[in-house]
Amino acid sequence: MAMSINTNAGAMIALQSLSATNRNLETTQLRVTTGLRVAGPKDDAATFAIAQNMRGDVAGMAAVKTNLALGQSIVNVAIDAGKAIADLLTEMKAKAVQASQEGLDSDSYVALNEEFTSLRAQISSIVATAEFNGKNLIDSASTDLKVLSTVDGSTITITKQSIDTTTLAIHTATLSNATVAATALTALNQAIIDVSNALASLGSGAKRVDIQAEFTQKLMDIVKQGIGNLIDADLATESANLQAFQIKQQLGVQALAIANAGPQAILSLFG
Repeated sequence: MAMSINTNAGAMIALQSLSATNRNLETTQLRVTTGLRVAGPKDDAATFAIAQNMRGDVAGMAAVKTNLALGQSIVNVAIDAGKAIADLLTEMKAKAVQASQEGLDSDSYVALNEEFTSLRAQISSIVATAEFNGKNLIDSASTDLKVLSTVDGSTITITKQSIDTTTLAIHTATLSNATVAATALTALNQAIIDVSNALASLGSGAKRVDIQAEFTQKLMDIVKQGIGNLIDADLATESANLQAFQIKQQLGVQALAIANAGPQAILSLFG
């Protein structure tokens, strides 16, 4: 090979090798820093596109999970209110049983009726305040609740359960004497059954929402794991690569220095 000071083929080759090593080292350092094997479309366009689509799926499922949580809260408020009403009806029944006994004096009927009326007023108060995010499932004016359950728009319908005093037919009941107390007792027995049925329906709907919320969370975890498998870097491998590229870089610098020193040998020809 002819000797020349204008063209140094050895230095060119050494520089190309060093540049490649530097690029690989930069890529490895980026992977170690970010923890990602595919940080952008330049790294792996197809994989990045798949991961982005899957991220969109996760975002959609997160929105569904939020709606399910909202639905859970609405139904749970209705159930707690229904349980409180059931307890009040039991107390009202006890008062009605007492009042249905013959031979009580007028003062006793007045006292029992006042307690009875107070308990009924408490039921009305519970019904009026048993709402969450503006939704009430136990008021007569309420409507069914549709809870978004999947990203494709499917819903779970929770049927409203009207358990106000008018619907339960106890709004006019009194304990002024034994006869009307017996009538009130009959109405209360039916009201207790109606509230129990309402709670059963609400409980069934709440269970469906709970199951869907649990499944949605598991599905999100699986998709996130899939995204990780696609784009996450293997840090053990990258750590080993980092050390190897650092050594190659040092060797490349030395090789370039040796190649650059080669033309100096020409000087000896003119000594």
